[in-house]
Amino acid sequence: MNNQAETFKTVLAQYADGPMLLEQALSGLNDSDLDLTLSEDSWTIRQIVHHIADGDDIWKICIKTALGNSDALFSLQWYTVKSQMEWSASWAYPCRGLASSLELYRANRRHIVDVLEHIPGALEKSVRFDRPGREEIRITVFDVVELHVRHLTEHIESINAIRQAHGK
Repeated sequence: MNNQAETFKTVLAQYADGPMLLEQALSGLNDSDLDLTLSEDSWTIRQIVHHIADGDDIWKICIKTALGNSDALFSLQWYTVKSQMEWSASWAYPCRGLASSLELYRANRRHIVDVLEHIPGALEKSVRFDRPGREEIRITVFDVVELHVRHLTEHIESINAIRQAHGK
């Protein structure tokens, strides 16, 4: 197997493992623990989890667009006009339970992995990406999958830091 194929396989496996890794990071926490934070102006564990699930759901459209129409333009302009804290409030992150977000996250990951495993060259497919205020670029499905592997890793580190700060 060549280096690129091995890299694709490794990153796709990491992507598939995301829901399990997130659930491990949340293991042993009760509902009130989900409202712990590092500081008054940072997100709670609950907000982080909703953000992870919603981010995956939003970017799933980019992946599916790239798989079906590489000439299409994908844009998050509607999303980038608000701050992450504003989206957290708009989508009621602070007061919602995690069950539906975790289910969505698991289902989206299973679905995308299944699709990618059945489309030859799927990770190399791409789409034009409109970056508000910046030059349009072309991003591959691999770029998006790898971005979400890193995104999850960073947020699990945040969850672990909150747990550690509160002895959880």
